[in-house]
Amino acid sequence: MFDWLTETLAGKYLFVFFASMVPVMELRGAIPIGVGLGLPLVPTILTCIAGNILPVPLIVVFIQRLFHVLRTKAEVLNRFVTKMENKALSKKHLLDRYQLFGLFVLVAIPLPGTGAWTGGLVAALFGIHWKQALPPIAAGVASAGLIIGMLTGGVTALL
Repeated sequence: MFDWLTETLAGKYLFVFFASMVPVMELRGAIPIGVGLGLPLVPTILTCIAGNILPVPLIVVFIQRLFHVLRTKAEVLNRFVTKMENKALSKKHLLDRYQLFGLFVLVAIPLPGTGAWTGGLVAALFGIHWKQALPPIAAGVASAGLIIGMLTGGVTALL
């Protein structure tokens, strides 16, 4: 199975699509992986943007329920959930000051602790409906994809 994912064109695109859904790595890691697998830069960016955006509505709607369940299973999971919530709550100043534009900025800047998963978690914790949260998060993901694309392939590779 892994050979198919790394040796066929369709498999490579599926690999980066799913890799861009993984928390922490998201498209920041998936775009360089795709280019490293020999995929052209622009289609790789578009594939990773789609993969990174896909779980956002589910994150916004279900993350608090998932956190509630995890808290009751084990103390180590409770500590993990608390850490994730505190990380998201530390971004409160962006939402207080800039509102939905702050959500965009949080997702668009491709640094550790930012991205679609963090943006979805922040939106959920602050009670932003997924339909309101999706446009700024999607725009942030697209912006982050372009930034990572430029860092991976250079500005001229996008032209």
